[in-house]
Amino acid sequence: MSTWRGTFTFNKYSQICARALRQSLTETERVAAEKHGSTILRYQEWKDGQGGQQVFLNPPVEKDAPTKSKAV
Repeated sequence: MSTWRGTFTFNKYSQICARALRQSLTETERVAAEKHGSTILRYQEWKDGQGGQQVFLNPPVEKDAPTKSKAV
């Protein structure tokens, strides 16, 4: 039986493993992995079987709209 089960939850265990893996990567790979690691978390309250408005905990970064070329 695994020894981590008595110490912390599976979520914490997977978080520790992911951090150790990211730290073992080279700098360019680490930057790419950190970009994939960010998530957009949102929640919504439910009352009487109806979902309310969704609220972002970390709002997504909006990218600027691509500009048209001046030749067009």
